Amino acid sequence: MEFDEKLQTYAELIVSHGLNVQCGQVVNISTEVIHRDLALRIAKAAYQRGAKLVNIDFTDPRLARLRILESTATDLEYVPDCVSVKYRDLVDQQAANLKLIGSEEPDLLADLDPKRVNTVRLHHHLAVKYFYDEGIGKSLVHWTVAAAATPKWGQKVFPDLEATAAADRLWDEILRICRADRPNCLALWRQHNATLARRAQRLNGLKIKTLHFEGPGTDLRVGLSPAAVFKGGSDTSPRKVEFEPNLPTEEVFTTPDWRGTEGTVRATRPFLVNGKLIEGLTLRFEHGKIVDFQATRGAETFAEYTASDDGANRLGEVALVGIDSPIYQSGLVFEEILFDENAACHIAVGSAYKFCLAGGAQMTEKDFAAIGCNESTVHTDMMISSDQVDVTAETYTGASIQLLAQGAWVDFGEGTVQK
Repeated sequence: MEFDEKLQTYAELIVSHGLNVQCGQVVNISTEVIHRDLALRIAKAAYQRGAKLVNIDFTDPRLARLRILESTATDLEYVPDCVSVKYRDLVDQQAANLKLIGSEEPDLLADLDPKRVNTVRLHHHLAVKYFYDEGIGKSLVHWTVAAAATPKWGQKVFPDLEATAAADRLWDEILRICRADRPNCLALWRQHNATLARRAQRLNGLKIKTLHFEGPGTDLRVGLSPAAVFKGGSDTSPRKVEFEPNLPTEEVFTTPDWRGTEGTVRATRPFLVNGKLIEGLTLRFEHGKIVDFQATRGAETFAEYTASDDGANRLGEVALVGIDSPIYQSGLVFEEILFDENAACHIAVGSAYKFCLAGGAQMTEKDFAAIGCNESTVHTDMMISSDQVDVTAETYTGASIQLLAQGAWVDFGEGTVQK
């Protein structure tokens, strides 16, 4: 396949499989101006599937930097009412929402005051909280995150290449990992989702009480409530339409009981927080909270982020990913969470996925609190596995079952030890 054909396949994958746009549905696309051509290609595909309206919100990272540098502290908190109205309407319309990532200037915010950067993020999140709680949390919106290459992002992944060659190479990796480089793309995604669904089903059948991660610098236990449900691959909206929240995706994940997190853990890959790369991170949890951490880079930013609110230093997600992941197999670090989280097992501080709880749609805030479902204005994934990390499940029936050995999935029927 030639590049243009692959790109068209990718655009159609995003629209027909990721968002699964329905006839008469509103589609919203958020991306940087550098991705204008791809966004328009996606918009055309959405209209051809019967979209009622396609809106594209273009942003320029240089404008975000200007605001943080030049605004007063009070003005950084301001979010126009129209933003809240728009995102509430997306939920009420049961729209489709695409976030197309890949920054033209990946390091543009890295040298700015972490508190000022986090202030903008926090108040925007609060302004669109209804969208996250109802649209994302209850899958009322068909939501998808996908990526597009840029020259400077490409050079972060391939530092030995000049800008154009690096972007081309990054595009090759994105399209390959998303299976858009093959004519049978959609069939391959159906097969892949079936694999993830089987893994989730088997994990749910184990009735896991605790996940135990062990490896260099890591001895961490993550507790799960009896209501925890593992999910992987596509999700289903209340209108009974499947969509794919992340392109790519290699994880099976669930919502932990944050109170059951104990031990130490070492991040195995760097990750971005508010535009700043966090490297060399180690964490220590006691009684479910981060009580100590060190980082070789980005410590001030991480400290500011995890102080955003009471839930920002507690877990909201735990996910399992094997080293069979094509992202892990690539040997690349993308410095972009959409890809790097799908290379390794990960935990996330911050808000929990309520759709990963049995009966979550009917639960009250009191119910969520009772089972340790975390609430926060943040959510950031941290990769914690490699080919040196083992994962064991301790079940509510008292069994100990190895799930991953040296990062690889094992047969759940083997290695079971009754305590």
